[in-house]
This record gives sequence, C-alpha cells and structure tokens, in this order.
Amino acid sequence: MIRLLAKIPGHVEVACSGGVDSMAVCSFLETMRIPYRPIFFNHGTLTSAEAETFLRERFGDGLIVGHITGRQKKGQSLEEFWRNERNKFFKSRNSIIVTAHHLDDAVETYVWSALHGQPKIPLYHNGLVYRPFMLNRKSEFVSWCKRHKVKWIEDKSNKNTDFTRNFIRRKLMPGVLKVNPGIHKVVAKKVQAAFKEQPW
Repeated sequence: MIRLLAKIPGHVEVACSGGVDSMAVCSFLETMRIPYRPIFFNHGTLTSAEAETFLRERFGDGLIVGHITGRQKKGQSLEEFWRNERNKFFKSRNSIIVTAHHLDDAVETYVWSALHGQPKIPLYHNGLVYRPFMLNRKSEFVSWCKRHKVKWIEDKSNKNTDFTRNFIRRKLMPGVLKVNPGIHKVVAKKVQAAFKEQPW
C-alpha cells in the first residue's frame, strides 16, 4: 500500500520520467481522484526522446515538456548540469510539483551525503517541489504498477555506473545493506522527523 507523508493538494503537476516510480505515482493520484498534470524534462538524449514518445502516448497533449536552455560549464559534471537545468524548468512552472522520490532514493542520498561528511535527508518540500512518497520502498511502486497493469519504461542509462547515483545504487548499496540491513527503517524515521520539523 502506498503511503503519504502528508495530504497532496489538488491540481498539482507531477514530474514524470516514464519509469516505474513516476508512473505509479500518476496511477495512484488517478485512483485517489487527485487532479494533476504530467510534466517531463527532456535532457536532449536518445533515452529522453524515447521517454517523451512513451509519455505522449500515455498522456497526449496533456503532457508538458521542458528542454535544456543553458550550456554545461567547464568542470561541471553532466549530472549536475542536467539537475540544474531540470530545476530551472521546475521553477519556471510556478506550480506545486510532486516528485516520485521514494525511501530508497532517500537512503541513497543519505549515504552519498554522509560520504561527503554531512549526512542529509531530502526534505518533504523545497520551494514548490514536494516529495510526499518518501516512506515507500521502490518495490511498492513496482508492485502497484503490476497490480494495476500500469505500463512503464526502463531508463537504459540507469545501468551506467559512471553516474554517481547509479554507482551508489549498484555498487555501494549492497555493501551498506550488509553492514546495516535496517538502514531503510533508520532513514524513514529521519524522514518523518525532518517532516515534523520543517516549516510550511
């Protein structure tokens, strides 16, 4: 069962990638009869083009698409460049944007930031970007899509461990879980604590 950190306000926009996480969130909102509009950021790659085609088949003209408008700076990683461009697109929407960030994402962020000396938990909201699904494991999204016959696509770039997030997920997390099999429970408590402390 998909759980929420807090009630989702009506008429939100949902950041969609075509992957199982965001497609589960869209299906969940439809089941709960919460109105939303899907938005997608095209990174200018073949994978993004395939994802946009998939999402247009699913949502038709209702899909809102953003594109890269800036240039990658010298010394800036591709991940950082894409993240900044995506965030710029989100801010331009001037609307509440719901993302499909889940508990596994929160754990990976916690591990990554801890390696840099400052363990952090993703906030429930950062400006107009809201993350109400962080108490759910990714497996719950997969289960939801299978039960409700929701289609999704797999991002081939998720296997590329040259990207930091993928390296953490595929290379580091198996070892982290051996050391602390209960890390998801630990981070879930931290997510809830941070939510209670965060001003609205």
